[in-house]
Amino acid sequence: MTTADTIPDPVPGPRPGPAADLGLPGLHRSVTDWFDAAARDLPWRDPRCSPWGVMVSEFMLQQTPVARVLPVWRAWLQRWPRPADLAAESTGEAVRAWGRLGYPRRALRLHAAAVEITERHGGRVPAGHDELLALPGVGAYTAAAIAVFAFGDRQVVVDTNIRRVQARVVSGRALPSRSLTAAEARLAEELMPEDDALAVRWNKAVMELGALVCTARSPRCEQCPVRHACAWVAAGRPEPAEAPRGQSWHGTDRQVRGAIMAVLRAGHDPVPGPHLTGPVDVATGTGLGPEALRALDALHGLGAPEDQRRRALDGLLQDGLAVHGPGGISLPG
Repeated sequence: MTTADTIPDPVPGPRPGPAADLGLPGLHRSVTDWFDAAARDLPWRDPRCSPWGVMVSEFMLQQTPVARVLPVWRAWLQRWPRPADLAAESTGEAVRAWGRLGYPRRALRLHAAAVEITERHGGRVPAGHDELLALPGVGAYTAAAIAVFAFGDRQVVVDTNIRRVQARVVSGRALPSRSLTAAEARLAEELMPEDDALAVRWNKAVMELGALVCTARSPRCEQCPVRHACAWVAAGRPEPAEAPRGQSWHGTDRQVRGAIMAVLRAGHDPVPGPHLTGPVDVATGTGLGPEALRALDALHGLGAPEDQRRRALDGLLQDGLAVHGPGGISLPG
């Protein structure tokens, strides 16, 4: 670990640029002061937010923009303000309430975590990093994030936004590598303030800087509090070694899976399998309610071939997001 007064030399990668002259205290002060003035007012950042509210936000925010998460998070916390409230419901209701956030297996994992918190931790989200890491669906990043943002623990949180700020300000690269490297993890640890409270603010501030200013495609360098100390700016903002790839959606199995899930969420009655995978004339009626009919119409409107719809449905059944009963396909009970 370097001293608290020097910017560490990232390895591998370019030597530090002007940020080295700023020093760690100056870097910490510049970024956290900016955060105090510019941070978004998000409900899970409210000091009154429960650890459970923070945990729900961390599950929902994985690969999902804040704007999409906010209404679902509020509805979820209103319905299930404690882990025990969610644990008492079926997994199907958790998936239904997840709505269109995407990656609905997160709902299954969050429900499983709520059950374990209720049964093994007295209904309270555990504060210890190791206990958090042992919960279903909680990986290294999520455990660290909950420990930091819910309990003020000094843990290293390294998400995509933080990695991008580190890559540019310290390492002089346009973008970080596709996957977290050991060198990036060490750099994040070395950049962390020693003081617990400042470390929490630092994690929040760097994450927010990456989300609002140091963005992947169109960074707003003129608004950056450390632009004069940024190694990437000093190097003339070189292009990334690899151009970022956008995630395809239209025509993919993921799109078809999402459309099938929309049909299942829209009603409480099972849907006959052929309605989902076969050539159904929705206009003639299928015994489903109006919302389910609209969702079924949208599914067939994709024009996905029958084998793709069967493949998507099989995947949902294998993942436990749907079950096949006597009346057809439904959300899990």
